[in-house]
Amino acid sequence: MPTLFKSYAVRISRILDEFDWDPVAQLAEYLFDIWDERRQVFLCGNGGSAGNAIHLANDFLYGIASQIDRPGMRIEALAANSAVLTCLANDIGYEEVFSEQLRAKGQAGDLLIALSGSGNSENIVRAIKTAKDQGVRTCAILGFSGGQCLTIADHAIHFPVDDMQIAEDMQLIVGHMCMQYLYHRIKESHSGLET
Repeated sequence: MPTLFKSYAVRISRILDEFDWDPVAQLAEYLFDIWDERRQVFLCGNGGSAGNAIHLANDFLYGIASQIDRPGMRIEALAANSAVLTCLANDIGYEEVFSEQLRAKGQAGDLLIALSGSGNSENIVRAIKTAKDQGVRTCAILGFSGGQCLTIADHAIHFPVDDMQIAEDMQLIVGHMCMQYLYHRIKESHSGLET
């Protein structure tokens, strides 16, 4: 059994060592601009990716600006409201649960971050297409082959790993990297304004 744990650790370590982190740095810059201009971020995902979206929404809402007197990110995880999710799934179909929310809430200049292992979930694909129709910038954090989302998202962060748990781990790692970047960038920019 310890061999399984070692193998998992080695696979994650290899990704961390070999990945080109420039796309993550670009996402962090987008997020800073959105925070600074008080625009909105939406997160969507299914299953474990939905859990990650809710986790990261908490980190970005509060954690990035917790040490200054400005608010955190205007951010929403679209899987968080079970009443909305079940209503839309029941009335118009599960494939529309994120896109319908974006039609009501998204505005040009906002950002959608889609979290998906396969990149082929129909509700994620439709969310990206709806966002783009509204002028909402789209980013997808993906595993496996990247699926359809790899080519339709404006900005893709792709970990080509055929393992759903590692793909989901990487979603959180990217989110936490961006959170720490924003925390330091926001704190530094605020300190510069005070001097």
